[in-house]
Amino acid sequence: MDLHTTSSRLSFAPLRQPSRPSRSSFAPIVAAGIALLVLASAPFSIPLRAQMPGEAAPAANASLPSPPATANVSVAGATITIKYNTPHLRGRHVGTTEIVPYGQVWRTGANPATTLITSAQLKFGTLVVPAGTHTIYSLPTATSWQLILNNETGQWGTEYKPEMDLGRIPMTSKPVSTPQEVMSLSFEKTTANSTELHIRWDKVDEFVTITKP
Repeated sequence: MDLHTTSSRLSFAPLRQPSRPSRSSFAPIVAAGIALLVLASAPFSIPLRAQMPGEAAPAANASLPSPPATANVSVAGATITIKYNTPHLRGRHVGTTEIVPYGQVWRTGANPATTLITSAQLKFGTLVVPAGTHTIYSLPTATSWQLILNNETGQWGTEYKPEMDLGRIPMTSKPVSTPQEVMSLSFEKTTANSTELHIRWDKVDEFVTITKP
């Protein structure tokens, strides 16, 4: 065989260099990486257990089942405004696992946290409360209740930070013979220098006296 003749008939395809990926091909990968970094750095809020099983803050456009209400009073040179929502019994009873279980902090209302605004310094029981906005909670038991004033504001009602408490005030109980269907907060027996703040629901009527400091 003539090697020179054979080699002249062979042809070889030119080798192709691997193509470099374009910048646009990296775009989805970069975008995914940025999204993961944003999610990792976002703050998370862990609310306390809801007052009723499975309860959580609703969407912004959701209707709230417990209507809002307001309680106002002028006393001892100050104006007090309480903004809250009004839950209904609907066949349930306070102090059970259904609603307001004993030994657990209660939002003292429904939906958003109950807000108290005072225009001047006042005394709730023995606790001096400065002018400004505060949140009301309560701690019920079978034998006594405590009113809690907390310095955190604007939160959903089931979110509670005890380290933000301004203080806790023992409440006085009044006997109730007929259950009250709709929960209420009210000011009663108001004079120039004192008033009573009452929490009423079911067969509960607990109050604290507010005076000039």
